[in-house]
Amino acid sequence: MSLELDTPAPAQPRGHRAGPAGGEKARRRSLTRLDLKFSPYLYVLPFFVIFATFGIYPIVYTVWIAMTDRSPLNAETSFIGLDNFVRLIADDPQFWNAVYNTFGMFLMATVPQLVIAMMLANALNRRIKGQTFFRMAIAMPIITSTAVVALIFSMIYARDFGLINWLLSVFGADPIDFRASKFASWFAISTMVDWRWVGYNALIYLAGMQAIPKDMYEAAALDGASRMRQFWSITVPQLRPTIIFTLIISTIGGLQLFTEPLLFTSGPGGISGGSQGQFQTITMYLLDVMNQRFQWGYAGAVSLLLFLLIAGMSLVNYLLARRISSDK
Repeated sequence: MSLELDTPAPAQPRGHRAGPAGGEKARRRSLTRLDLKFSPYLYVLPFFVIFATFGIYPIVYTVWIAMTDRSPLNAETSFIGLDNFVRLIADDPQFWNAVYNTFGMFLMATVPQLVIAMMLANALNRRIKGQTFFRMAIAMPIITSTAVVALIFSMIYARDFGLINWLLSVFGADPIDFRASKFASWFAISTMVDWRWVGYNALIYLAGMQAIPKDMYEAAALDGASRMRQFWSITVPQLRPTIIFTLIISTIGGLQLFTEPLLFTSGPGGISGGSQGQFQTITMYLLDVMNQRFQWGYAGAVSLLLFLLIAGMSLVNYLLARRISSDK
């Protein structure tokens, strides 16, 4: 006698499927790993795409075009190697005149600009009446249009009806043609640059001074240190990173000086920087070569040398500022 029982298999809970559930968990773990691995790169990718498009590509293209005779006047573009650089360095006195003018105006404008900015910041860092008003007042030139600044200063330095020549005539001095001589034109353009950027640098120095702990000044005052001693022994060393920053920014801006000398004169020959090129800067010469002579390959060589000059001067300023601050 045998008994056969037809026992049905235990029913699975509704909605529970062992196989697909395990696959889903594995898929989610894979997505999580991919997310942790690649998300940081995706977040920073837009910056590198923009930097490559507007930073790397123009430099690479400039290097390539500087080694060619590319011009809209030529039917074909030929590779000429370093000929543009050799011609620029060895056989182009106008380029070196532009370099001389640029460095002259850079030194004449930058040194007093940073010194005055430091003095203003030191004065505004103290408790004075109308402190907020003065801090806002020194920022006003920053938001003033460069064209307006150049127009006003051009009227101030005008030969026949300018304010400066009127003051000179009051004291019986001869008038000065500020556009005719090299030094006079440098001085006029440097005052424009200083008026516009002194306030900007003063605000940067002021922000740095306010980050210096007051305890250091109080301790120095208890030890009998004068305000001048406190400035040279506490303020200047503590501002070393800020000073280096302003030096580098001023170097870049000073060696790329363009708008002020261009608007200082009037007429279609303004890009030549005066009748003898007495205030033509490197950037003005670059635009002259590119748009007036249509020598695009040669203009590429000029821009690369300008880049090297800015990098070299920034490095020299950095080393000098670091050495001076460490000696204090």
